[in-house]
Amino acid sequence: MQQLISVYKTELQNYNLTLSEVKKQLLGSSLLRLLVFIVTLVAGYFFSENIKLVVAIAVVGISVFLYLVSRHTNLQFKRNKLNALVDINETEIRILNRDFHDRPEGNEFKEGLHHFSQDVDLFGKGSFYQYCNRTALKKGSESLADLFKENSIAAIEDKQKAIQELAEKVQWRQEFSAIASLTKTETSSDTIVNWLGSYTPFMPSLMKYLPTGFSITSILLFALYFMNLVPGYLLFLIMGLGFIISGIYTKKITKLGSAASKMQSTFEQYNRLIEIIEATEFESDFLNVKKQLIINEEKKASTITNEFSRLLGNLDQNNNVFYLIFGNGFFLRGLATSYQIEQWINNHGPSAKNWFNVIAFFDAYISLGTFAFNHPNYSYPQLTDAKIIIKATEVGHPLLPVDRSVLNDIHINNEQFFIITGANMAGKSTFLRTVSLQIMMANVGLPVCAKEVAYNPIKLITSMRTTDSLTDDESYFFSELKRLKFIVEEIKKDRYFIVLDEILKGTNSIDKALGSRKFVEKLVRSKSTGIIATHDLSLCEITQTFDQISNYYFDAEIIDNELHFDYKFKDGICQNMNASFLLKKMKIVD
Repeated sequence: MQQLISVYKTELQNYNLTLSEVKKQLLGSSLLRLLVFIVTLVAGYFFSENIKLVVAIAVVGISVFLYLVSRHTNLQFKRNKLNALVDINETEIRILNRDFHDRPEGNEFKEGLHHFSQDVDLFGKGSFYQYCNRTALKKGSESLADLFKENSIAAIEDKQKAIQELAEKVQWRQEFSAIASLTKTETSSDTIVNWLGSYTPFMPSLMKYLPTGFSITSILLFALYFMNLVPGYLLFLIMGLGFIISGIYTKKITKLGSAASKMQSTFEQYNRLIEIIEATEFESDFLNVKKQLIINEEKKASTITNEFSRLLGNLDQNNNVFYLIFGNGFFLRGLATSYQIEQWINNHGPSAKNWFNVIAFFDAYISLGTFAFNHPNYSYPQLTDAKIIIKATEVGHPLLPVDRSVLNDIHINNEQFFIITGANMAGKSTFLRTVSLQIMMANVGLPVCAKEVAYNPIKLITSMRTTDSLTDDESYFFSELKRLKFIVEEIKKDRYFIVLDEILKGTNSIDKALGSRKFVEKLVRSKSTGIIATHDLSLCEITQTFDQISNYYFDAEIIDNELHFDYKFKDGICQNMNASFLLKKMKIVD
């Protein structure tokens, strides 16, 4: 871990040095702009008697000033990006030290009926999402949550290669995340996609030619007027005609302009992220497939989006009185721009969803690449089609600090079921979540907390944290029955690894023991694979009937009147329970 922290500290030092230089440049830029402004005013004052020279000074002064404003804006963006990069590296150092509980928890992504997300600390305080998430965009966060919940075993090797490649692109990942973190938009990408998909054109095809012809006519009249060949009232006549033609569509143009002003900033900012993706050569086929979604045969997506942003900016100029009068009166610019926007929507609107989805994909996969980079000792599961499901050595829970994590081996074959017994707090539930997270991470393509893993891909389904529902007037027991019913129905449709923790807790001991046995028997007969943790030792007797079932346990010992746990996964049935001891130890009973 210290080696990783050293990497981030080096990056942090470099970015802070560059940031210091940029701040000096910004100060110099501000002073230079002020100097140009003062010099222009003073020069104009001294040469005020020479009108032509004053005009020339003004033109040069304004031009230089505008260039400096643009340069200053670029320096400000560079400073903001460097600040974001500093924050990114400081964050990585904190997270490596297990300081991440102030980060987004992802509670909005919880699903009560999901196959496993409620049971394995996937979302919420101290969750895997909170630990892994580095997304900077709302849609990227949604994409990451979807990856975790997808429960898909497709293309795992391709995902692994993509994550491995991104893990090595440290500076690329940080550059993308820094720019994404600066993307503050008024209109969401989903809103834009929906608007583009439902947009109804209002400009007639005539507008392809009319503004150009009208503009040429206006320019000719101006030329003829200055040559004293036509009277001045003709200029007012054509301007009035321009107002009349534009006025027919004013209401619709205004509505389009209102939408355009909200979207322009989004396209401008997302365009930077598209450019980064376009400019990067990926080795992974999985990443290149995503990249191809923003590659157009004729133009780059960044060029296309930049063109749209420019058109939206032009239409927004209708709010400028000078542009409104002269631009529309003499050149029908509002009509021409509206027509061009509608043509853009027709030609490229359907592609916008792909562009935004690709950006969200990379935003999400940067989190996975960062996780892989931060855990160089984790192993990518080696996929196999052998009879095993999981054969792993030195398996640990990824959310536990290394100095507190007790590692175990696990080997479970297809159509095999483990019954795990053990004392309270001995590690049963943690072990179940460790195995569950390992399956989820393996299916996503992530390296897992283990020395070595052979894995036959399988989907995951769990029942570990059933709760009652006061809203639905539903008892705990009935909620659990619904969950078990859900599992039974799902395993008819697909192949799942089933993880159960102390089922049928809402009924009496005899009924619980009988019901648990019958449920496990049903799962075994359906050729299912999985593990169940229980305090009911009588359930272990089922191994005498089914060869597919094996007993394992976690132990507890009382040494010098103190309870000790080794958290080791052992073959057999637990013989030491601790409830009575704890009741006495805590002076709850005598």
